[in-house]
Amino acid sequence: MKVLVTGGAGYIGSTICSALEDRGHTPVVLDNLVSGKEAFVAGRPFYKGDVGDRILLRKLLNEHPDVGCTIHCAALIVVPDSVVRPFDYYTENVSKSMILFHELASLGYGRIVFSSTASLYDATKDFLVTETSPLKPGSPYARSKLMMEMVLEDFSKAYDLRGISLRYFNPIGADPKLRSGMQMREQTHVVPLLTDVALGKRKEFIITGTEWPTRDGSGIRDYIHVWDLAQAHVNALEKFESLFDDTSYRTINLGTGQGVTVKELVAAFERVWGKPLAKREAPPRAGDVAGAFANADTAWNTLGWKAEMSLESAIRDALRWGERRLSVLGYP
Repeated sequence: MKVLVTGGAGYIGSTICSALEDRGHTPVVLDNLVSGKEAFVAGRPFYKGDVGDRILLRKLLNEHPDVGCTIHCAALIVVPDSVVRPFDYYTENVSKSMILFHELASLGYGRIVFSSTASLYDATKDFLVTETSPLKPGSPYARSKLMMEMVLEDFSKAYDLRGISLRYFNPIGADPKLRSGMQMREQTHVVPLLTDVALGKRKEFIITGTEWPTRDGSGIRDYIHVWDLAQAHVNALEKFESLFDDTSYRTINLGTGQGVTVKELVAAFERVWGKPLAKREAPPRAGDVAGAFANADTAWNTLGWKAEMSLESAIRDALRWGERRLSVLGYP
């Protein structure tokens, strides 16, 4: 199948493209390269531009009329940044995605897999959440994703469109074949920050928030290997027709089902690295929450998917990618 992947030059989008190719599909990438990297789309059909550009989208689909599904990954994603730049997050993540969905439906390309987030869940007593758990997004980033879920659900009822929102937990690691990985110059996510400390690019790792109601006070997350996450997307498009009975929209959690605190993650990283890292504790950042981990039963029952790669393998792949970044991206 030919698949339109928006944001396909980014960390997750490029990994999904590689997984699609490994399973015999052809990704067509649409990315404005604001944060994505052209190195990640080498050899793939690539259109540089905005998801809200109707003319460009029509050109792309005119040249690839056999696109069978759209995987929409393009978004701004940094939680603290969204607190200081909410206008940009609502514009990029909501307004432009709304144009994309409407144009796809109008042109007859109404099969959409949407990259959503688990950060829209409210805190629960045991931190375990299902797709029906209460929602309480704690940042403009998370609220923008919830808004887009609502738009996609409403559009699927009004137009010739069916949508799946895949709620990501916390992707880490890199493509095991090192075709791509985390690409940001200034890292904001936990494992790339740990990798920078290990490789001498940063002097210490800061554990932000140590008074959450978890077993050790640090935030709790569900860390999933990005390659496992990519496989779930391929399963979703291959099983797309079987996922809808009396509905045209659904949500599915993508996580391991295991909660790991930040302190436990740091300890696992140190075991893989083989030595302790310099670290200190600090208050939580704007928009931070205690966290959650997934009940992933729906993903298994509908997609035939479950996470298979270990936390340690994700850390090893992140370290390998950290050593390779300079040769691929031109910066360490």
